[in-house]
Amino acid sequence: MKKKFLAFFLFAAALTFGLAGCGKKGDTKEGDAAGAQVTLNEVAHSIFYAPMYVAIEEGYFAEEGIDLTLVTGYGADKTMTAVLSGEADIGFMGSESTIYTYLGGADDPVVNFAQLTQRAGNFLVSREPMEDFTWDMLKGKAVLGGRAGGMPEMVFEYILKKHGIDPAADLNIDQSIDFGSTAAAFSGGQGDYTVEFEPHATALEQKGDGYVVASLGEDSGYVPYTAFSAKKSYIEEQPEIIQGFTNALQKGMEYVAGHTPEEIAAVIQPQFAETDEAALTAIVKRYYEQDTWKEDLIFREEAFTLLQDILEEAGELSERVPYEELVTTQFAEKALE
Repeated sequence: MKKKFLAFFLFAAALTFGLAGCGKKGDTKEGDAAGAQVTLNEVAHSIFYAPMYVAIEEGYFAEEGIDLTLVTGYGADKTMTAVLSGEADIGFMGSESTIYTYLGGADDPVVNFAQLTQRAGNFLVSREPMEDFTWDMLKGKAVLGGRAGGMPEMVFEYILKKHGIDPAADLNIDQSIDFGSTAAAFSGGQGDYTVEFEPHATALEQKGDGYVVASLGEDSGYVPYTAFSAKKSYIEEQPEIIQGFTNALQKGMEYVAGHTPEEIAAVIQPQFAETDEAALTAIVKRYYEQDTWKEDLIFREEAFTLLQDILEEAGELSERVPYEELVTTQFAEKALE
């Protein structure tokens, strides 16, 4: 793919850098993370990423001396552009984007240093409730899907193929709708099904416009869905910041592992003020019960291999990338000490 993606990333990165000037938010003396200003660009703002919001709301980043600014990119392409341009110090997105930029010839590759989720976080929503849903019911139907080459769409197609369904021939997947707009389009009458993250899936149910009939996270199995990454140069120049950032995340992971969905929902409520407490708790419980979050942040080689298997099966991988080129585990391992 992925010279096309890299060309877009680099063009947008150059434009952004030119507009933003040369100030780098994360600059501190090496070996000193205290007072470090760090900009994190997240691919989306979703309850799916609860451990990160716990770390923010419980003050774990502040405890590590990090003054964190959180920005939502609304798409992996935009998050990657922010990282490449230096507008963001750290990106949080699907790791497929780091592979695309590496294969496109990036001089300063973006390296994954912490994996947060281990299952897909989206759900299949139907117009009618279905207690006995099976995937072959999608044959001949119209589904609102995701961007080609992105993890949501690739995992969806991966599941279809596991069930003997040809994504190109057996159904119509609409990939023309912008990320975050599919729920509104579905409410407006487009599609027989839609693939949605939370809180959109629950919001459709609350409005009576749709019903969750399947979890992509349960049907896909363990998948390295999202990870934190930064340019190799930034990691080498600011190891104390990366370590402090990872330490804070690990505390968030441990909080989630040791508390109930009700307690987790109460902590992250300020991040989702538009979602009522009951709905927020229900969503957290849905993710909690499907074993969405890892207990540690180590991005293991078998997970990276599976990611490349999915990319290859989707026709999005021109060649394999060595694990050690795009993943470092030293920070996640040290965070467990």
